Amino acid sequence: MLYGAIEAGGTKMVVALVEDTGEIKDKVVIPTSTPEETMPQIIGYLKGKDIKAVGVGSFGPVDVVKGSPTYGCIMNTPKLAWKNYNLVEALETGLGVPVSLDTDVNAACLGEMTYGCAKGIGNVIYVTIGTGIGAGIAVEGKLLHGMMHPEAGHILITKRLADRGQSVCPYHDSCFEGLASGPSIEARWGKKAYELVDNQIVWELESEYIAKGLMNMILTLSPQKIILGGGVMHQEQLFPLIREKVAEVLNHYYDTRELADMDTYIVPASLNDNQGILGAAVLAMNV
Repeated sequence: MLYGAIEAGGTKMVVALVEDTGEIKDKVVIPTSTPEETMPQIIGYLKGKDIKAVGVGSFGPVDVVKGSPTYGCIMNTPKLAWKNYNLVEALETGLGVPVSLDTDVNAACLGEMTYGCAKGIGNVIYVTIGTGIGAGIAVEGKLLHGMMHPEAGHILITKRLADRGQSVCPYHDSCFEGLASGPSIEARWGKKAYELVDNQIVWELESEYIAKGLMNMILTLSPQKIILGGGVMHQEQLFPLIREKVAEVLNHYYDTRELADMDTYIVPASLNDNQGILGAAVLAMNV
């Protein structure tokens, strides 16, 4: 069987045809413009392909609570053209098949749990660190929702006293995303992350902030594995620094088998940046 999968991002929409085996048969990238320009291209690509359902992992905030009056809508997004836009309704009307929606990071978490490095693990956190910071969270094998969905990029962390950089988050002056996202790195140092590869001072501070964010998640959610993805995490020199600092800030409060082997506990994404699109396909399979 063939399924449609959409990874809806703020700058681009990745749209794919995926077999129920997890094989990606075809994939296109469509720039994210306005809904009026972007959605007809997505629907046009998927239409007539004999797909059984569509799964969407979307930028947010997005209403993922079925039964809610605004289910399927992108909510208070800075992408103003998409604010209150109902993705599910547009796709179901345009394609005539069921649509399942979740956040982009929850979809990535699901992709890793189904096909990647978290296969067979029930309690997992997938954190993306790039243009923003977000977390997809699974508890006992189920993606976490609640009243909406996790927004762990906005947990508060302690700023280093000597750090003169300012939070880039318009809502919080000391949150994870505001102090450790890609735009935060650029604002603080005047260059993009990939231009600062050899500057150890940059990565010492970055790893400290990431470790503080992860510590909050570890102590709150007790995950069995943490997966780090996103553009900033392409800086692979961060991984040993983060593992070391997580151990330092936890300070032996937890004593578990997982934490005893940080190299397999805090790991990079494993699906060649396809974790989001594969997770979206799984959403479609489970609609």
